[in-house]
Amino acid sequence: MNAYEPSLSRRAFAGATVAGAAAAAVGLPASEAAATPGPAERPFRASRSLGRHSRRPNILFILGDDLGWADLSSYGSTHIRTPHLDRLARQGVRFTDAYSGSATCSPTRFSLYTGRFPGRTKGGLAEPIADRSVGLEPTHPTLASLLRDAGYATALIGKWHCGYLPDHSPTRSGWDEFFGNFGGALEYYSKLGLGGEYDLYEGDAEYQDLRYYTRILTERASEYVGRDHDRPWLLNLNFTTPHWPWIADGDTEESAAVTARIKAGDGRALFHNDGGSLDKYREMVEDLDRSVGKVLDALRRSGQEKDTLVVFASDNGGERFSYNWPLSGNKSSLQEGGIRVPTILRWPARIEGQQVSDLPVYTPDWTATLLEIGGARPHPAYPLDGTSLAGHLLRGSDVPGRDLFWRVRGERALRRGDWKYYRGRTGRDQLFRLSEDVREQADRAAAEPARLAELRTAWEAVDGTLLPYPS
Repeated sequence: MNAYEPSLSRRAFAGATVAGAAAAAVGLPASEAAATPGPAERPFRASRSLGRHSRRPNILFILGDDLGWADLSSYGSTHIRTPHLDRLARQGVRFTDAYSGSATCSPTRFSLYTGRFPGRTKGGLAEPIADRSVGLEPTHPTLASLLRDAGYATALIGKWHCGYLPDHSPTRSGWDEFFGNFGGALEYYSKLGLGGEYDLYEGDAEYQDLRYYTRILTERASEYVGRDHDRPWLLNLNFTTPHWPWIADGDTEESAAVTARIKAGDGRALFHNDGGSLDKYREMVEDLDRSVGKVLDALRRSGQEKDTLVVFASDNGGERFSYNWPLSGNKSSLQEGGIRVPTILRWPARIEGQQVSDLPVYTPDWTATLLEIGGARPHPAYPLDGTSLAGHLLRGSDVPGRDLFWRVRGERALRRGDWKYYRGRTGRDQLFRLSEDVREQADRAAAEPARLAELRTAWEAVDGTLLPYPS
């Protein structure tokens, strides 16, 4: 059996395509063709029924930062090697049609933490948050606060990017512990942020450590998962890798140069527009892969691997040096390259490995799923926009028909089945059939006017329930 041979039924994952044709459609090399879902004859493989396994899992949710859909070798990268994440995929489920909740950092994190569209909250309208005026309000229930109320220990390690002190913090929004940075980017050694501020914290207090940031986060996360926990736990592990600046472990001279520019008042220094390369980006992604591998090794040594549900994803599509082929667009766009992201799930106690799914899913679905699996109920005053996949993953039940909705300033998108409605900054409505045209080049709007109108109406109905963007 190939490491990624699909075993998902038409009932469980409707719309599967022949492996070879799908591989061509997404541009995978021949060696990866079998990784693409095709017609299968067996149902989705859950290890056992929920009734015979009532233990609630630990939850380890890992986010890469600006990691593109095809940046992992298991997703088709020809020049980046990611053996640890590839192994995670072999041990669980690799999702080919998974999406982020938005096209930039902050809104996606809002959608994960709240399980709701970013536009439901004032802070979610910032794309991304760049100042101290808004954030995730502490009164809003979150994945962490709801699971904590249900008996979980909760921690967030890494990038928060949902508001700044003194008003906003993970420790004010349901996480028992926080270690990481508040802003959207920081220099990997000096820890200086976009405004020149020092941005490494333990709880709400500054923490001094000038080593390479990804190493620090890896150590902290490994320590957390290795503890002797007396209750189930949630760990949000949010790496900044491979987000700019383009500084890999050991690049101390480049770090010093960028840091000097920040201290001199260069507000664009962290964007590192004059730095980076394909090779440097490869170093950073491969370092992220090794770091995830170390955390997973610590989990295995702790004896908790079997009963820990791991999700790995990216907060949005790739950026300058990312490998997104054959998708169009990148970060900040609602084209596929801006929102389709690598996503892997593993839970050895409940879900068998070597599975591939082309079920369309996105960030708020994971919130709903994890709350159900963790035995937590959403707050009735804050209904979720995501759909729980728990019954589908654990019992093979159908996922209810639903639309995936996105809105960013100047763009709109909605996916229903194979079809995607998209309006970019040109203001022109477009319609694409993704199963045949994942690159979004064959506009079917003129040929399918009724379908276009139906999807546009559906998008506008949801949009009418959201907060308007500020002028």
